[in-house]
This record gives sequence, C-alpha cells and structure tokens, in this order.
Amino acid sequence: MTETLLILDFGSQVTQLIARRIRESGVYCEIRPFNRSIDAVRELDPSAIVLSGGPASVTSNEGPSIPRSIFDCGVPILGICYGQQVMCSILGGEVVSGGKREFGRALLEVISECELFDGIWRTGEKHEVWMSHGDRVVSLPNDFFTVGSSENAPFAAIANERKNFYGVQFHPEVVHTPDGASLLRNFTHKIANIRPNWTMARFRDQAIGKIREQVGFRKVICGLSGGVDSSVAAVLIHEAVGEQLNCVFVDHGLLRKGEAEQVIRVFRENYNIPLIDVNASDLFLGKLNGITDPEEKRKIIGATFIEVFEAEAVKLGKVDFLAQGTLYPDVIESVSFSGGPSVTIKSHHNVGGLPERMNLELLEPLRDLFKDEVRGLGRELDLPEEMVGRHPFPGPGLAIRIPGEVTQEKVEILREADDIFIEEIRNAGLYDRIWQAFAVLLPVKTVGVMGDARSYDYACALRAVTATDGMTADCYPFENEFLARVCNRIINEVPGINRVTYDITSKPPGTIEWE
Repeated sequence: MTETLLILDFGSQVTQLIARRIRESGVYCEIRPFNRSIDAVRELDPSAIVLSGGPASVTSNEGPSIPRSIFDCGVPILGICYGQQVMCSILGGEVVSGGKREFGRALLEVISECELFDGIWRTGEKHEVWMSHGDRVVSLPNDFFTVGSSENAPFAAIANERKNFYGVQFHPEVVHTPDGASLLRNFTHKIANIRPNWTMARFRDQAIGKIREQVGFRKVICGLSGGVDSSVAAVLIHEAVGEQLNCVFVDHGLLRKGEAEQVIRVFRENYNIPLIDVNASDLFLGKLNGITDPEEKRKIIGATFIEVFEAEAVKLGKVDFLAQGTLYPDVIESVSFSGGPSVTIKSHHNVGGLPERMNLELLEPLRDLFKDEVRGLGRELDLPEEMVGRHPFPGPGLAIRIPGEVTQEKVEILREADDIFIEEIRNAGLYDRIWQAFAVLLPVKTVGVMGDARSYDYACALRAVTATDGMTADCYPFENEFLARVCNRIINEVPGINRVTYDITSKPPGTIEWE
C-alpha cells in the first residue's frame, strides 16, 4: 500500500515544488486546497500533512485558514511560511504584520538541534535559506521551542517534538535553500516514517490495473499529439486494454517541421496501435483567421480538437472514452481556490470536463504525474528516446508563438526558423541540457538592408531555458559564436525574416509551462 502525504495549499506560487521535492524522495503526495482540508483528510487518510505558503496575511479577516481539528489528526505536520503562521495562530501563538520584511536569500542561525535538522545542520551554524514574508511569528504556542532564527524572523524555525509539529518561515522547496530537500526528506522519512516506495514501476502496475477497471470491455479514443504526455498515455492505455484503444493524430497545421511524419513513423513502426491520421490544417487555420487574442486562440484550438475527435469517434462506432495526457499541474490549477496566484486554468486542456454534447467519459491516466515523472514512466514503458526526451511543445503549437493573427505564411516562416534553431542546438550537443527551446515570430516588421537592397521583413526571437521540473527556469547561456551562427542561418535561409534576437529573460517561480 502506498502511503500518502497531504499538502494543503494556501495559494503559494511554489506549492507544486513542495510536491516535487517530496516525490523525488520516493514519497507519494497530493495537493488539495486549504478549504477542502477536512474532506481531503478523510479521503486520503494521510501519514503526514504539509501546510504550504501563501500570499495572504494571517492577521487579515480574509486570510485563509483551516479547522483546529486538523491538528488533532495525530499525524506529523510541517508548516511552511504562511503555513507556519497559520499553525501558530490556530494553536495559540501570535503573528503580526509590519516591521521588516524578508524577501530573498537570508542566513538562518541554528539555535537548537531537532529531528528536522538531523544530519544536516548543527547548533551555532548559519545556513542560507530563501525567505518570502512580510508577517512574522512573535510568540509561540505552548510546547513549541525555537530551533532557528534569522535577522528579521526570530522564530524562523520552530518545533513541537512531542506532537511532531514543525514550522519554518523559509521555503525549503526552492533550490535557493540548498539543504531544503534534505529537510523535507527528514520530515517525510524520519519524522513521519513514510516508506519511500513511490516509483514509476509501481505506478505503471497500479495505473494499468485502474485503467482496466475503469474501461472494462469498452472502447477508447486517444488524442495523440506526438508530445511526451499523449504518447506515454497512449502506450500505457494500450498495455492495459490492447485493441480497445484507437489513437487519432490530428495535424492541425501548427506543428514543428517534420513533426507529423515523425509521430506517425514512430507509432506505426514500434507499436501495434490502430492510428488514424487526420490532416485538419485548413480547418484550424480557417477558424483562427482574424483572431489575435492568445487566450481566444487556445480556446478555439481546444474546441476544434474536440470537434475532430468527436467526428472520428462517430466513424469508429461506439466509443466510450476520450483519453488525454492531462498532468497533475493541470489538475491542480483547475481546483485552485479563487484568488490564488495559481488559479489560471490552461484552457487548451479539458481538465474541467468535456462538452455536454459528447457522450464520452474522460480517461486521464497521467493526472497524478508531473512532467519529469511522465518521462520516467515513458522510459519504464520503453518508448523511444526521441519521443520521451523531446522538449515540451504546447497543444496550440506554433499558434501561440505567433503573436497577433495566425496565417499560413507566418506559420511557414516560423516553422523554418524554429527548425534551424533546434537543429543547431542538436548539432552542438545541447538539446538534452535544455528544457525547452523555440522561436517566436514577433508581430512587427523591421527595415533592413540585405545585400544591395532594402528589406522590410519580420523579426524573430529565440528562447531557450533550463529547468529540472519545468516550473522554474533560467535562460540558457549560449556562447556568442553559437548565437551568431543561428542568426546568420535564419536570416540567410528563411525568407521573410531580417532580424533575430535572443530572449535572456528567466521563467518566474510558480508558472507551470514556459510558452
């Protein structure tokens, strides 16, 4: 039996990072909104609870909270940032607003050793942590003692070892707290005594059993985009129900160069899965005609996908399920409480359900996984590395990398520029070091001189980021020689572009997908 850790979300931008760090140590966990805490405890029967950070103030009447009974569940509890303040406020301590705020790197002085610091930090030492708070705890509840302090947070780490309650004002889940993962591991492995048995091999076996139980002898249609998520979902479902699965690959005309051919080749050469190839380029481009708003583009593309699937399902006869590669970040965003920073729903995913006119159930076997876990599952299923290791590519494809109106001409220009960028990254041996790289066709034209003539063509931006989990990222530091080579090739080989720039911005914490 897999033990579960429950994370109660108060709206922090980095709540998902808590889950990632905990799962990386082999412990299964789930995130639930704070306002469903009692239901979540009853449903999951967790072995431990983590209270996340959040943007609100405990001292405000509108600040989110949880019932006092959560602390009577008899399981270890760790409060992080806002979660620590909530814990102290509910249990009889005091939290105040005002005074000096603390954002960014800080030094935590270890006042006393405790099990949370076991084998990592010792009394008297100072260690770098990442702070992000305005409010602070000024008095502790009964039976708590201070184990760490910083310049602006006298109770930066606290413990009640009799009840196994711990609180930290800093964020152990972010990489800017170098020992944070080890602290979380101490909480899960030593304090909560949770067995680290969360593996992709175990998940594969459990998922196959769940799929068979849900589907029975009915038929499934899977929307295969060629990305990692839908590819892994398709192979997993095929292992579970075999020929009851039919895959539909929709070429919406917004894919990268050669991508449609690659997907069809890989699946037909490696798997005995019925694959329907639908070229719907004209349909999608027609519906995008004149549309400039990026969110509207997403919704149109998502709705059109559903239309195509529905038409193919009718041709197949009786089909009962539509399978898709919804991931855990999509699910979390769709149940986020109103007002939280992570409330935005990815509109090209149907995590909120299907249109009522469709008589299909959703089958989402990956909805408990993060992106890098999906890759691990793909390797467990022996998918070719060219599919498992490919960079994330959003469902709307090139449409959201063309700000403004999408036209066939713009798509072809961007496709060629993007292909050169990716080809040069591969040639330089950098593809696997980069999380995601792509070109963007900017909605402006610039005047230039090419040869002996003036040109008036589009500008193109290149972007590449590194990441471990796709939730925070930094720009990749290309050498100038590489960038000069790529820019030169694009300008010389892609008619319609006369200027190329490289985007050196980084991805802010808490966002899910870099697009």
